[in-house]
Amino acid sequence: MFWPQPGSEPVEWVVEPGLTGYEAAVAEMERRAALIADGLAAERVWLVEHPPLYTAGTSARDEDLVAPERFPVHRSGRGGQFTYHGPGQRVAYVMLDLKRRDPDLRRFVAALEAWLIGTLAAMNIRGERREDRVGVWVRRPDKGEGAEDKIAAIGIRVRRWVSFHGISLNVEPDLGHFDGIVPCGVSDQGMTSLVDLGLPITMPEVDAVLRAQFERIFGPTVLA
Repeated sequence: MFWPQPGSEPVEWVVEPGLTGYEAAVAEMERRAALIADGLAAERVWLVEHPPLYTAGTSARDEDLVAPERFPVHRSGRGGQFTYHGPGQRVAYVMLDLKRRDPDLRRFVAALEAWLIGTLAAMNIRGERREDRVGVWVRRPDKGEGAEDKIAAIGIRVRRWVSFHGISLNVEPDLGHFDGIVPCGVSDQGMTSLVDLGLPITMPEVDAVLRAQFERIFGPTVLA
């Protein structure tokens, strides 16, 4: 559990329609995180889809950008390396005040992983964490012994103990778009999605599961 202190307001749950530009999203996250830190706004989870793009985290290596001309590349202040965002991928930007919960970054990342793993479990998919790399993975015995694919990524930033950036879950993106980077610096494993695993599901259905599992770990939400 990563619940807030008793008496805290519910977390605002916002689903953005259409595609959201990345730079506009970062600007809005930074604005909202500052308000939360000042006690002027409620915590928020903001669900978006982006147009096709690559983002580079603070640990990104230039050699992991295989096709720099393919999509726009955004240098991001979040942790991690290169990742892809695009249509069919649910991105959830998580703006929580860790002072109201637990100012422990490792525990917070573990809670985000548990959120994703619980979401997958509710859809009968076994997601697993790995000690040597962040994110959520699924075993792929159909691809050979020891094969596994990444289905969800985590990359956060914390300022004044308020988090922003967050998680991404592959619902039905074009998996070929990941070929332009070495995702999260891992070159010996693949990428997958819910639909690639044989689960026909819509984004609103995924959102409902994400919300239910978020509330189990982080506490109540309210539609904003």
